[in-house]
Amino acid sequence: MQHSLTLSFSADRPLTGEAVLPGDKSLSHRAALFAALAEGVSVVDRFLVSGVTRAMLNALTALGVAWRLEENRLTVPGVGLHGFTPPTAPLDCGNSATTIRMLTGALAAAGTPCVLDGSEGLRKRPMDRITEPLRAMGVRISTPPNHCAPITLAARSPDVPLRAQAYTLPVASAQVKSCLILAALAADGETVLREPGPSRDHTERLLASMGADIRVCGPEVRVTPLARPLAPLALTLPGDISSAAFLLVAAALTPGSTILLRDVGLNPTRTGILDALREMGADLTVENPQTAAGEPVGDLRLTAAPLQAVRVEGERVVRMIDEFPVFAIAACFARGVTEVRDAEELRYKETDRIAVLCAELRALGARVEERRDGFMIHGGSLRGGVCEAHGDHRLAMSLALAGLAAPEPVSVRHAEILNESFPDFVTQLRALGATVAEIRG
Repeated sequence: MQHSLTLSFSADRPLTGEAVLPGDKSLSHRAALFAALAEGVSVVDRFLVSGVTRAMLNALTALGVAWRLEENRLTVPGVGLHGFTPPTAPLDCGNSATTIRMLTGALAAAGTPCVLDGSEGLRKRPMDRITEPLRAMGVRISTPPNHCAPITLAARSPDVPLRAQAYTLPVASAQVKSCLILAALAADGETVLREPGPSRDHTERLLASMGADIRVCGPEVRVTPLARPLAPLALTLPGDISSAAFLLVAAALTPGSTILLRDVGLNPTRTGILDALREMGADLTVENPQTAAGEPVGDLRLTAAPLQAVRVEGERVVRMIDEFPVFAIAACFARGVTEVRDAEELRYKETDRIAVLCAELRALGARVEERRDGFMIHGGSLRGGVCEAHGDHRLAMSLALAGLAAPEPVSVRHAEILNESFPDFVTQLRALGATVAEIRG
């Protein structure tokens, strides 16, 4: 039986030092799955070992993929696009929407019959965004009446290709786009996907490096069916910018702090949080820029400075969609009123992140105004108190950071959920100088 964790942070001195972050979560998911779809043995270093990536690995085991994990090195003997073994039980995708959506695309391409399911929280997340376009491609797929998991896929012969299509995504979503790109690898012609705004492009970059014919033309992604097997991977993943955001905000909230985060992925579709922190007044610079695994990488140095309120809307929202909980904590200690618009997608994450975030910040004394597509935060109003993680790893870590700058202690109950994406979160903050109290019970 796993004990619950109550977490409380405080800062008795500035945060200083260097940190090397765990490998990027989005890239870890993709590297594991794409390596399985390749022919040959892939080796992926700095693979993130966490709750959500375990869900992907366990699903691959059930599909007949004999991967090996030694510390953070993942070795995957690929089975090819049509090499999955039909599982004998539903695939448990845990709490990971990335896992269930990308696996659905890959299994649709393979024609493998399967049921994909997950946690109670995952069963609340919308799946019609992938099931409707997949049906239009000829995939026999079904869900319950609420259009959520479990997802059931019927068998299809590898000799029967899917129908290519031109499809416009209703919202910018890397998960939906990735699902459809994977299905398009087994189509009968070129598939054209259009997005209303930019979403992260890790799938396009990684599959192209493996030999897939994928071309990006502005808001369009053009995918040609595979003419030859995907080549295996040999790469070291960069550090996760979403994990970096927690350490950057921690330092930004603690006067006198200077930290250096090494080898962080700086994909331009993911750097909205860096732009927002700079606009707020944080002294944030990129050092040693380079390219690794087809992705821009660099070291991030942040020196604490007084923060000012900002307004976030439009395309920047998609480029920092996972970082809004921790951004909101920075806003609570910024001068002025911070406003977020065009972020209704936050209501469809692990929780309704707009409603839950606003409620928990109010519980800590912050003046917050909830809107349909965002929120307003009046800086300088957060006092402290006790709050809940609500089964949301990013919310748990973000709320804990409020204790670094609040005039009263902040305690986050059921914070063990942070292991879903950043198991070393507490260790990293302690190493930089934060005081952390953990109560298990």
